[in-house]
Amino acid sequence: MEQKRLGKQGLIVSAMGLGCMGMSDAYGPADESESLATIHRALDLGINLLDTSDAYGPFTNEELVGKAIRGRRDEVRVATKFGFVRGSDHSWQGIDDRPEHVREACEGSLRRLGIDHIDIYYQHRVDPKVPIEETVGAMAELVQQGKVRYLGLCEAAPQTIRRAHAVHPISALQTEYSLWSRDPEDELLPTVRELGIGYVAYSPLGRGFLTGQLRRFEDLPADDWRRHRPRFQGENFQKNLELVDRVKEIAATKHVTPAQLALAWLLAQEGIVPIPGTKRRKNLEENVAALGITLTREDLERIDQAAPKGAASGARYEDMGAVNL
Repeated sequence: MEQKRLGKQGLIVSAMGLGCMGMSDAYGPADESESLATIHRALDLGINLLDTSDAYGPFTNEELVGKAIRGRRDEVRVATKFGFVRGSDHSWQGIDDRPEHVREACEGSLRRLGIDHIDIYYQHRVDPKVPIEETVGAMAELVQQGKVRYLGLCEAAPQTIRRAHAVHPISALQTEYSLWSRDPEDELLPTVRELGIGYVAYSPLGRGFLTGQLRRFEDLPADDWRRHRPRFQGENFQKNLELVDRVKEIAATKHVTPAQLALAWLLAQEGIVPIPGTKRRKNLEENVAALGITLTREDLERIDQAAPKGAASGARYEDMGAVNL
């Protein structure tokens, strides 16, 4: 497994990570035994970056990851997040990035994961009520205490990233980036490359849309989080199918799946570590096979034409007010 450096502070991870959210939240029924087997298979294949959050479940995803890595801690870089507040009824109650919440959340994550330090601790979303300097200051204290090794931000704007990086080195920025979410190319990627910050791409398969497996809105389980996202609704769904079909055509000429082509495209970009999420070993193995795909300059040009920036129809979230702050 190829390794990539995230940031300049010494963090090295596998070229592809595993997003664990869907094992416990958002994407239909959970299957703990298959999820555990999927994480173990990922480790066996050389993936060492596991991505979770206290918000997933809430809390249960960290417990799942903790259970999976018991006895294999030395093989893993555990990334988790704080900031989203959820009720016991799974309701979303806002963002809290106050220093006292940062400290409290870290203790909870360490306990649930069953580990003595977190490898990458992300601010899950920027809290407009709390200066970024205060939040990152509290995160830096956790590094000094040995509870956290490296710091990350999620969905932060370039100016926020600069302010945070001035308080304590940021090793990774995580945002959505894929063939149907190419906005980071405008400002975020140039900013992190200038500052020497690593880039982790979540939802690299467009929340599953780029796999080509979804053909109708009704294919989504009744409790699936995607039913409420604009890109999966009405005319947007149909327009986005056209984008996927163009990707499928190119994938067929390469004798790979659309998912593999989408991941290979991301892997061909400078310094990107995608973290495709899945709760099934079959999908994991298909994703990992993308690491062996070589795209020529002509391939990349065809993909750019098939899925240019702004090609996706609909917003990423129904309320974009909590991203890019």
